[in-house]
Amino acid sequence: MRRVLISGLLGLLAFSVACTNKKVSNPLANVGSKQPDKVLFDRSMDAMKHNRFDVARMTLQTLINTYPDSEFIARAKLAVADSWYAEGGSTALQQAEIEYKDFGTFFPNMPEAAEASLKVANIHYQQMEKADRDYTHAMRAEEEYRQVILQYPDNPVIVKQAKQRLREVQEVLAQREYNIGRFYYLRQAYPAAIARLQTLVDRYPLYSGADETLYLIGQTYEAEIAMIRANPNIKEGPKAKTIEELEKGTAAAYAKVITRYPAMDRALDAKMRLEALHQPVPKPTRSAWELNKKEVASRTEPSMVTNMMGVFGKRPDTERATKLGEPSLTDPTPLNATDVVKNVTRAMNASSGGADGKLGVQTVNVNPGAPNQEPPRSDDPPSAAVDPAASAAAPNTQPAPADQQAPAAAELTPNAAPDPNELKPNQPVDPTALPPLQQNNELVNGSPAATASSSSTAPKQEELVDISSSKKKKKGLGKLNPF
Repeated sequence: MRRVLISGLLGLLAFSVACTNKKVSNPLANVGSKQPDKVLFDRSMDAMKHNRFDVARMTLQTLINTYPDSEFIARAKLAVADSWYAEGGSTALQQAEIEYKDFGTFFPNMPEAAEASLKVANIHYQQMEKADRDYTHAMRAEEEYRQVILQYPDNPVIVKQAKQRLREVQEVLAQREYNIGRFYYLRQAYPAAIARLQTLVDRYPLYSGADETLYLIGQTYEAEIAMIRANPNIKEGPKAKTIEELEKGTAAAYAKVITRYPAMDRALDAKMRLEALHQPVPKPTRSAWELNKKEVASRTEPSMVTNMMGVFGKRPDTERATKLGEPSLTDPTPLNATDVVKNVTRAMNASSGGADGKLGVQTVNVNPGAPNQEPPRSDDPPSAAVDPAASAAAPNTQPAPADQQAPAAAELTPNAAPDPNELKPNQPVDPTALPPLQQNNELVNGSPAATASSSSTAPKQEELVDISSSKKKKKGLGKLNPF
């Protein structure tokens, strides 16, 4: 009996201790607890470990809807987004982006907000394609990485990851711009090529092909100069001024290759072109040389296997992106092809005496002394038609006297032969006059009826042609060759 009582008291004591531990335990301190919200959260985490993402999301949604004041709400919302992100796929990643942005909206001051913003950018980074394909995700990734760097500058780990990913994204976007500029250059659309390539250099200075881009800009300027020199329609004065302006752009492009990228391949070629054009060759500074040398060393050249397999995939090659330097966080004002054409036109007009290509309008008064006429009224009597050219030539002339007037057309040509087709008045018929000759085309016994006594007027026998037979021949030919 005593043993039963002692065991009962011990069980009651253990139950009371368990209840006490349930009330005071903190689930965030990794202390075992039987709270329902903690149980739901643990079940969802276990389901995510076993890739049962649907079960995990249903459990987390039950926790959010049932316990809105739980301390696991923030972690549950972030876990829902992580489940979509871990599942993968275009639809799942799109839903994960929505969930991460909602988390940043509701919990902007939590440390996990920076991680959520970084994952939004990573979503577009994972869907980024090659430079010659759709660049929508690349543009979105660049925008999101820039926002992470500007919004969370106090988080060094997140900022470091975002900067490196941003360099890789800008490498792909810069390669796309270079392909477009080179396409314009090959099609001899030189203003468009200069605009694209110059905007590329200004926007992405860390691009691995920046030296090649600047060298191509110089080549484009030289091609434009050769085209203007070969144009015979431009005068020598405007032509010389335009060539001088274009040579300035050529020298600036080649000089920047030497001063900014002296350790790259095109530096020596740019120096040779400046010497050929009789332009001054600048010298790079020691700091620029060391910086560019480090940038080149940080890049990784893809292997032969990577190049071969990259043809069959859609993922871009980001190994050539540098791992040093600050990526551009703002976009400078792009250069348009219209601006390039305007600069050339302005140089031509300046040399020819024009005022920036603007045209002036001058008003010329044809008849300053003539008074303004009143508009006609509907009740005015009709007036004779007046030749406007004659009235404009002599507006105030009076009719000349009869002795001074010009003779008529018939008086000027008295010996002209009369026109036989002219209408004449009725005249009396002369009884002694012979009747006029009449033409007779009828055939009589195969010979024409001779109506004239003169043999010269009678047609010859070999000139006679049967009209009916000629028509038949024409109809037959028409059937054979209807065209």
